[in-house]
Amino acid sequence: MYAKRLQTQNDMYEQIQEDAIFGMLYAVVAVLAALGCVYLLFRRGNAFAADVTPPLRLRRWTAAFLAVIALGHVWYLPGTMMADGEAVERWTLIGALLDCLLTIPVALVVMLCMLQDKRRPLWPVWAAVAPLVILMAWSVVTRSYALLPWLQGYFLLASIGFMIYMVFEVRQYGRWLRDNYADLEHKEVWQSLLVLAVIMFLFVYYVMGYGSITYEYIIQVSGLLLIGHLLWRVETLQDLSFQPMADGDIALAEAQRAAAEADEADDDALDGDGGRPQPAEGLSEAAIQEIGKLLHDRCEGNKLYLQTDLTSVQLAQALGTNRTYLSLYFSRQGTTYNAYINDLRIDCFVRLVREANAAQRPFTAQELAAQSGYRSYRTFSVAFRQRKGQSVTAWMNEEESA
Repeated sequence: MYAKRLQTQNDMYEQIQEDAIFGMLYAVVAVLAALGCVYLLFRRGNAFAADVTPPLRLRRWTAAFLAVIALGHVWYLPGTMMADGEAVERWTLIGALLDCLLTIPVALVVMLCMLQDKRRPLWPVWAAVAPLVILMAWSVVTRSYALLPWLQGYFLLASIGFMIYMVFEVRQYGRWLRDNYADLEHKEVWQSLLVLAVIMFLFVYYVMGYGSITYEYIIQVSGLLLIGHLLWRVETLQDLSFQPMADGDIALAEAQRAAAEADEADDDALDGDGGRPQPAEGLSEAAIQEIGKLLHDRCEGNKLYLQTDLTSVQLAQALGTNRTYLSLYFSRQGTTYNAYINDLRIDCFVRLVREANAAQRPFTAQELAAQSGYRSYRTFSVAFRQRKGQSVTAWMNEEESA
């Protein structure tokens, strides 16, 4: 088996040496990965979405992943030029060890950093790949692929386990977004599952499909697409660290002052007997009703929902309560914070359209959507279709003909 694999590898490297197109593709992937790393580390602005501030942690780990890709290409290149088959084998085994030690765990860390609902510990990633590193290190020492079936088996099981974990975590992250943010543009990370699938394909193919020039082409082309997608994803994913309200926000400042001047009866209803905070699961009906009243008076009455990117934390501060109580309130109402704010904004849009039609005033849907609190018309159109069951254009045509 060892001799057969060594011969297969030598044949593949001979094809690589004679293929100028592959050589150029290989160089392009290495250079782009290096440039992407430098860009993420040193460029202060955002070339993809000027109004988005990406998470610094994700930006740095993605830069590390691109650096690993570039260095891996530099490492493997001399092996393709060696004439000594045993030297090539040794060089390739060491490269595979470096992949287990760096490429695989850093790629998984990038996936975890895309989820911003909580700061997940990263050490379990290295703990999970430790058996791979140990098995690969033993293969380097013995210069043998005898443990390859064990490597493949463990890797496949670990990959399946991580993918299942990520599916559950992304679903949890989606719920967290809907509970805390009115605008989900530049926040959703369903693409992370796509990135995960591509990375896992590359890793599995790397382990199982080795041995032909076609394999090398597929790896390089997939790597090229992955680099481009990661750069775009990092730069268009909004940093979701909760920020304090802007000092110049008059509406929120007024709402906060109103909250501070509310009677103690409001606080008692929210905090429970004796002024002590109640556990979320024990929030009383009186407190639920009080939060509903505060939402009506301070959010709907003051039209706070018109503020773009209004978060549940900001709204809770304006009500004089906290995010936990607010989240529980929406849960008890069978809705989410995102749905609540979008309902108010769409109702506002409907009202503005009807007022404009009644006054025979010219308008565009984009203008009225912006006046209703939406930064992005695309976000508005998706929310409108979900609420009304039809497109904005179809609804407006019905309104005009009514």
